[in-house]
Amino acid sequence: MLGLTNTSNDIVGRAFYNERIPMLNNSSDPRRQKASSFSTHFVFSIVPSSTSAPGGFGLAFVLASSIDKFRDAQAGHFLGIYSGSNGVNVTHMFAMEFDTVNGSDQVESDTEANDVGINVNGTESDISERSAYIGTDSKWVNLSMEQSEAVQAWIDYDGDNKTVNVTVAPTEPKPSTPLILKHRVNLTTVLTEYMYVGFSASTGEGKASSHYILGWSFAVNEPARPLDLSKLPNPPPKVKDRSSFPWVKIAIGVLSALTLILLLSLCSVTLYKRYTYFEPIEDWELDCPHRFRYRDLHIATKGFKESELIGVGGFGAVYKGVLPSTATEVAVKRIVRSSIQGMREFAAEIESLGRLRHKNLVNLQGWCKKKNDLLLINDYIPKGSLDSLLFKPNLVLNWEQRFNIIKGIANGLLYLHKEWEQVVVHRDIKTGNILIDSDLNARLGDFGLARLYRHGEQSHTTNVVGTIGYIAPELTRTGKASPSSDVYAYGVLLLEVVSGKRPIGSEQFFLVDWVVENHNFGQILEVVDPKLESLYVEEEVELVLKLGLLCAQHKADSRPTMRQVMRYLNFDDPLPDIGDWRRQTDSDSGRMSLGFLEIVSTSTSSTSYNLTSNSSDINSRPSQACR
Repeated sequence: MLGLTNTSNDIVGRAFYNERIPMLNNSSDPRRQKASSFSTHFVFSIVPSSTSAPGGFGLAFVLASSIDKFRDAQAGHFLGIYSGSNGVNVTHMFAMEFDTVNGSDQVESDTEANDVGINVNGTESDISERSAYIGTDSKWVNLSMEQSEAVQAWIDYDGDNKTVNVTVAPTEPKPSTPLILKHRVNLTTVLTEYMYVGFSASTGEGKASSHYILGWSFAVNEPARPLDLSKLPNPPPKVKDRSSFPWVKIAIGVLSALTLILLLSLCSVTLYKRYTYFEPIEDWELDCPHRFRYRDLHIATKGFKESELIGVGGFGAVYKGVLPSTATEVAVKRIVRSSIQGMREFAAEIESLGRLRHKNLVNLQGWCKKKNDLLLINDYIPKGSLDSLLFKPNLVLNWEQRFNIIKGIANGLLYLHKEWEQVVVHRDIKTGNILIDSDLNARLGDFGLARLYRHGEQSHTTNVVGTIGYIAPELTRTGKASPSSDVYAYGVLLLEVVSGKRPIGSEQFFLVDWVVENHNFGQILEVVDPKLESLYVEEEVELVLKLGLLCAQHKADSRPTMRQVMRYLNFDDPLPDIGDWRRQTDSDSGRMSLGFLEIVSTSTSSTSYNLTSNSSDINSRPSQACR
């Protein structure tokens, strides 16, 4: 029997076979190399410290190219094989996790779990299933991995078909149906010629279990030798909780009574403050519906706990929350009121989003204001931003998904510019402000810089705001934002989605210039994101790239409207001759870059900025917008 951990808090235990094992076939010829098939059968036991308290955090079966990479690995959810700094950058590692505490990435949770997951080069599982097995009546039976009895596990990888089967069961014969069946995992680029094979386990703060390996067999290119369960040791019993001793129970009773008295006192003070303190109500607040109680939002975000943080912007932070009354997931934006733009952005988002309703916009559910806390409550969008998906390692958005996202953004902008009761100029169109829902549809959000005016009128904005790389050239001269300046940013975004490159990179790289240059040489498809691996519709890709150049041209009055953009994307109208248009632009401006180099900055950051602060156009009147 091999003990990996005891019930101490925040410890790590590992055990690896003392020699590296060859894991690649045809290792002498790199062109014909492939991952070897392997099979393993082991029996483990996870024993919590007592019957009254849940333990944690689980163990993992690991194949790793080097054991030096575990030097900085952490306990808890990292299971002793990852750290906070390398959790998404691990290379040459395959891990089969058996988790007993919920949590993902670097966010820990206090709830129990019972999951089996496959991880390749990172903390995020490619697939995760609830621990279960097929019983004698051919029905699935949940299997608790944290119990006094032992648990069997089988992992079988087929190197030829690149599939893995995972099976778990109690001390009974191997079930005929695996828990994870033929999940495709190509380990050829993950495994190296020689790999370390073994186990790792960890405990956490306040949650600890003893982790044992009772038996193990492993084989390459053949089935693992079955284990004789009758010859394996029995799992150790649970450690008796010290709270079972009488004097401890008496002490706990006294402390509980004192705690109850203290809590009653705190509740009395809280109620007294609640009913004796009244924050002044401003006139515009009376006309704005959907005001949430601060207490509910505090509970929903667990007191704005750092573990619930899902994003940080220029004016505040965004937290994930679950409303206690409806169990609805929401995103709570907490604006810093002391910032120069804080109150202005707060009013602008209520004004812009309060009555907007469209399938390609992030819906505002309500707002809250208490002392220095300004809060906006939006729909929770699970997939995060387009920026995070587009540039996330080991994740590829295929062309169909990208094309659908592009059309969704255009549809949302058409609604803002033409179809709502007023003209809404977003002024900060970028991949970071495009959120992707669970169906991979685009939702435009973050209206903190948006401005409204009546149809048929002109915008009166005089300050330049936005994000470097997306700002239309005319804004640096006039400061007047318009739907056309949104179209310019949308054009840059089109090139970014197709190429997988940011608008401004290192070494004086400008995305628009680069695409123009490739277009001039008749090789515009050379800019397509290599991640797509030529799996795209050339006609659609060429249309989107040329449409991006058409939208991002120097002259504002030459750019198409979003209604025209939608007709181009739906192939209802032919795209204008981009070549003739480019030559005319060059003759007027004497440059190839379509005016993109008018925006000059030493920063390659994609954060928002404000070039002037003496504008009077931001003096919003929310009472008009909320009525």
